[in-house]
Amino acid sequence: MSERLLDAATVARLTGMDVRARAVVEGFVAGLHKSPYKGFSVEFAEHRQYMPGDPLKTVDWKVYGKSDRFYVKEFEEETNLRAYLVLDGSASMGFRSGEVSKFDYARYLAAAMAYLMIRQQDSVGVLLFDEEIRRFIPPRSASQHLHVILTELEKAVPASTTGLATTLHRLADRVKRRGLVILMSDLFDEQEDVIKALRHFRHKRNEVVVFHVLDRVEREFDFPREAIFEDVETADEMLVRPWEIRKEYRGAVGAWIERYRNVCREIGVDYVPMHTEMPFDTALLAYLDKRSRLG
Repeated sequence: MSERLLDAATVARLTGMDVRARAVVEGFVAGLHKSPYKGFSVEFAEHRQYMPGDPLKTVDWKVYGKSDRFYVKEFEEETNLRAYLVLDGSASMGFRSGEVSKFDYARYLAAAMAYLMIRQQDSVGVLLFDEEIRRFIPPRSASQHLHVILTELEKAVPASTTGLATTLHRLADRVKRRGLVILMSDLFDEQEDVIKALRHFRHKRNEVVVFHVLDRVEREFDFPREAIFEDVETADEMLVRPWEIRKEYRGAVGAWIERYRNVCREIGVDYVPMHTEMPFDTALLAYLDKRSRLG
């Protein structure tokens, strides 16, 4: 599978969420096996002969039945993980300056992660929210469960205002068994409220990864001319001359991002800043790194 399929704009042109998820993951895995990250392989990369001291659980008994020889599978992950993909479906996630909106980017990423997790026999669930929880699919690892998740992601659209902090608190109370929470959001809510919610998860000893998804122009504010800006969630409007406030704007956004980065480091949350032009492998590698540490 060509590595170009990791590009979000290319993935967006594919038809069907199942095709998109498979393209991202298979392109990622193909590139992974050719890279220095071979140890992160999501399935065994090869067989080798059994050596004294190898755990018996690594023996491939199907191969033994056919060849009457003992071989072990290398690089196979056997950790059974319970993960929750938490997807922000508020109206602000619908913003885009290029071919792919933040919401589309996040749901393609969620689809790929669900495909990858179930391929690893991990349990995965999905929570879609805006100002309240819109859809909750409990974690399961059965192969048919993937179809349920992808169908839901296919029909999801961004709408309404943000209730990020409130939703995270509700989910933290709802999750009874420790697991991995993967949040995909632009984090457009009161920052200190979001931080309190992340602390809530960590207090309950859940592992957390935050994929902070932004559009490039939201960080750079490189609009070329005077324009009226409208808040997609409140419909408030403001006439802005971008060149007059660009420097101050970039400074404020940089400080806002740095605050998230520092607090997440402090409380043990993996913070991964993303923008919609980035290849998906950045996020998938971050997930596999977290998973290997949990294993």
